[in-house]
Amino acid sequence: MKWSLGLVLLVALAGTALADDASGSGKQRAQLAGKALIGQPGPSAALTSIDGQRIDLAALYGKQPVYLKFWATWCKPCNEQAPGFEKLYQQYGKRIAVVSVNTGYSETDADIRAFIARYQLHMPTVVDDGSLAGKLNLRVTPQHIVIDANGRIVHIGHLDDAELHAALERVANTAPDSDAIALAPQGGAPTTFKPGDKVRGISLVTLAGKKMTLGAGKPRALVFFSPWCESYLRETRPATAAACERVRIEAEKLARDKGTEWIGIASPLWTSHAELAEYAKQNRSTIPLALDQDGAIFRAFGVHNIPTIVTLDAQGRVSRIAGWDDQLLR
Repeated sequence: MKWSLGLVLLVALAGTALADDASGSGKQRAQLAGKALIGQPGPSAALTSIDGQRIDLAALYGKQPVYLKFWATWCKPCNEQAPGFEKLYQQYGKRIAVVSVNTGYSETDADIRAFIARYQLHMPTVVDDGSLAGKLNLRVTPQHIVIDANGRIVHIGHLDDAELHAALERVANTAPDSDAIALAPQGGAPTTFKPGDKVRGISLVTLAGKKMTLGAGKPRALVFFSPWCESYLRETRPATAAACERVRIEAEKLARDKGTEWIGIASPLWTSHAELAEYAKQNRSTIPLALDQDGAIFRAFGVHNIPTIVTLDAQGRVSRIAGWDDQLLR
């Protein structure tokens, strides 16, 4: 994926260590995103596959290695790597817990199942709600995570290359230490704001350097999007690409009414600060833009599809969460 886009934000809320901002190739982005995670404990997460299989990652640590692969149906390199992914499962599936992780980002169940059928994938597939991506600094698709039998992350990458194969071979042939202890199971599910809820604890810094705390004060409209939606998805998801363009244009018009403050919030997937800034420049954006550096704001509002519009009233309560096919902008 090669785009020019961009912005700045220091997003608050939640979680794990943030990767440094980076543009560049998928390999470079994945390596930078994973730099702080190599050698660290793997994430605790209780997952359920689309066929109902329960996968407790914490219960696997100390017993066998784990290979997580994040992907999306609209992602060209994910499609290119899919046949090789099945071959790796056939090669290592009895020695490594191989888990296919769909990002859950602008996907449908039908699209996911069609992808699995097209490439005859046999490993369990889970659909992420964004929480696993947040724990593992997901920045690209595909993104490979290899965790050894002791529960330590040993490889994060983007390519189906010699480095990935070497990591899988190494963990497949290395027994856990005798004193290896499985990690504790995951905690409770994160809170998601719904219509009627008062928003607290979310702040961001826009491209212009303005710090915003989302709450009471004035009505706001939050546009959740990705800068590459209009260009990259034009071929694989034309309806979504058209919707992203329409929402951008309509939001700019509606923002002229100063009674409501409009803010664009970009996912960190395949987007750096510089790329978002370039996007703002190319489209002559007038509404403030912010990069959701770790995806925490997307998760806080339960946003999985782009574009999505979330409106807040003057008291900071969620008044509406609307998809692009909704009547909100019509």
